[in-house]
Amino acid sequence: MLTTLMTHILLAQSAYLPPKASTYAPDVDRVFNGILLVTTFFCLLIFAGMLYFAIRYRHRPGHEGGESPGHSTALELTWTIVPVIIVLVIFYYGFRGYLDMTVVPPNAYEITVESKMWNWGFVYPNGHVNPELHIPQNRPVRLILTSGDVIHSLYLPAFRAQKQAVPGRYNRFWVQATEAGEYPLYCAQYCGTGHSEMLSKVVVHPPADFDAWLEVASNPEKQPDFTPPKAGLQIIQRRGCTQCHSLDGSAGTGPTFKDLFGRQELLNDGGVQVDENYIRESILYPNKRTVKGFQSVMPSYLGSLKDKEIDWIIAAMKQNSQHFKGGAATGAQPAAPGGTPPVPGERAAATQPAPHPPNEGQPK
Repeated sequence: MLTTLMTHILLAQSAYLPPKASTYAPDVDRVFNGILLVTTFFCLLIFAGMLYFAIRYRHRPGHEGGESPGHSTALELTWTIVPVIIVLVIFYYGFRGYLDMTVVPPNAYEITVESKMWNWGFVYPNGHVNPELHIPQNRPVRLILTSGDVIHSLYLPAFRAQKQAVPGRYNRFWVQATEAGEYPLYCAQYCGTGHSEMLSKVVVHPPADFDAWLEVASNPEKQPDFTPPKAGLQIIQRRGCTQCHSLDGSAGTGPTFKDLFGRQELLNDGGVQVDENYIRESILYPNKRTVKGFQSVMPSYLGSLKDKEIDWIIAAMKQNSQHFKGGAATGAQPAAPGGTPPVPGERAAATQPAPHPPNEGQPK
């Protein structure tokens, strides 16, 4: 009977568990299903006993109860030895699986995982950074986790793997994907208001396709439809800039990138016209000058972005701004809330209200 019940549980597990896509996922599922079977059996046994005793020893008129049973050594040994044996069996298989998940194979392919509110950055050995985790099939992959702000947790349900990313230290674990395809990736540690949006995916490539993907993805200039603005937009999206800076003018925790280039911005220490130098400075030294009404919370990208990548970002911002007219910025500034549009080229006055609603963040 127990064998039949276990078989039904294993056959039905796809209805309540994600697909198994890693080498140690089957072992994790076996331990999980074993614990589920044991707890289900004893739960039914206890409830059946409670029901039996409630009926068997219910109060009946005219019936007098007998003496209470005395000490039973056999019974006490039974409920002591049986649970100990069950716990030891669970410990054995659980610890064996833990060692398998902890000991990284020596030939593993290494990827660094950079986490921050609220996006993932997966750094490959050639320096390429991608917001999605791409790995080769049937090859061990070592993941080195770190965080730039608060504690995050990388959770890969299909691989039965989870590890925390802690500020100021490195954690590591490894996976080996067995099935090509796409699988969800989550942050399993509450990390702020944007926690629910810290989503990504794992893309498992066949071995021959992975190297080809990395070669093209790490060099936008090799893409057939390459243009500097398009490459810049890819970087903006891959680096998670849109978590704080919108591209369509909507409010965010940082100033919108829509019509930003060439616009007059009021800073905490004066004013500036957004040009190439200001954008570069804001990317590399974001806390040097802050837009009025926003807080200095943006991380620095000094050392993590190449000069040409910054140039591509500037090209994308030019293309997304009506203030750039194919050779020079117009110097226009947005209208104050409820006001009329200013004359293009007019300088921002020192007393002008902040052009954005108060919020958190700062320009990239």
